[in-house]
Amino acid sequence: MRVERIVYAAPGWGSGEGWLTGGRVVELGHPRAAEEDEETSAHPLAQRLAAWFAGTDDAFLDVELELEWCTDFQRALVDALRAVPRGETVSYGELAALAGKPRAARAAGTFCARNRFAILVPCHRVVAADGLGGYGSLGAAFKRRLLALEQR
Repeated sequence: MRVERIVYAAPGWGSGEGWLTGGRVVELGHPRAAEEDEETSAHPLAQRLAAWFAGTDDAFLDVELELEWCTDFQRALVDALRAVPRGETVSYGELAALAGKPRAARAAGTFCARNRFAILVPCHRVVAADGLGGYGSLGAAFKRRLLALEQR
């Protein structure tokens, strides 16, 4: 099956890219600042992502994800995360409970750290029980900025 690459522009954030196959998203990255502007895709998802970073409320629930690699618990985490409303947060323990395994907060954290569907599976909405928590290589400041965007 053919893999399609999309590129989206998020003014003030940078450019992001993703890959789709058979109409399903295989991976989607966060925007990152680039030295030169990359041509954006005409794909509707690229346009929707650009609008989201401009403040449009879109839960992307109609966007299909390639989840054949997931365990049942990981699928439950995806569903639980996609159900967390824009502008709200849950702790890792709460996320695990929403996914049916209340004692699996660490596993929920590991899943979020490896999330391959930026924004579509909004791990930025998951916070530590004692504060914001990290956000991988992008850092807590990026996470804070995403949460602030959703507060508009």
